[in-house]
Parts: sequence; structure tokens; C-alpha cells
Amino acid sequence: MAGAPMVSLPELRSLLSSGRARLIDVRSREEAAAGTIPGALNIPVSELERALQMEPTAFQALYSAEKPRLEDENLVFFCQMGKRGFQATQLARGLGYTGARNYAGAYKEWLEKER
Repeated sequence: MAGAPMVSLPELRSLLSSGRARLIDVRSREEAAAGTIPGALNIPVSELERALQMEPTAFQALYSAEKPRLEDENLVFFCQMGKRGFQATQLARGLGYTGARNYAGAYKEWLEKER
């Protein structure tokens, strides 16, 4: 999937263990409720553009989390198989989130390798 910076599973593990990644699960609420990567914030891809353009206080009220900043490094998006995460990364980069990256292995790889 060319066109969006990616992060591998070993790199993601390192970023998460050092607290240097912000993880966003762009799957549906139902998918995320069934299981997600620990620490991930669920923002379905259908809501992402609106969410990333919200005022920080509105974002906090809706998602109970601090809104990502444009300058955040390692803003990592993922989905189930990789396609929605890729779309989310492209969308975020288009909105000026220069540190947006896609975890291409997605939740599928996480489940297989982290259990």
C-alpha cells in the first residue's frame, strides 16, 4: 500500500512500550467492542474527518480523550485488515497530521502475534 507511511509490528510494540504512539482504531464500534489493541482510541473511519476537525473540547467530550495535535509524531491508525487504516492515514495526512502512519498488519496481525 504505497502512499501512506507505515509502521511494522515490531516498531509498533516499541512505540507503545515507550509511550511514543497514539493509536486509533478506525473500525466500527461493534468491531472495536469485540477486541482492540490495548490503549487504542476508537474513531470509526466514517467519523474520522469530522473528528479530526473538531475543536479540542468537543473532541474530548465526544471521545473522552485528548484530540490529536497536527504535530503529533506516530499517530498510528489501524483497522481489521489494513484498508481502512490506510484510508484513515491518507485522510489525516491530508488534514495536516504529518505524523500519521498506518499499522498495515492491522488488528488481524496483532491478534495472531500478540496472543
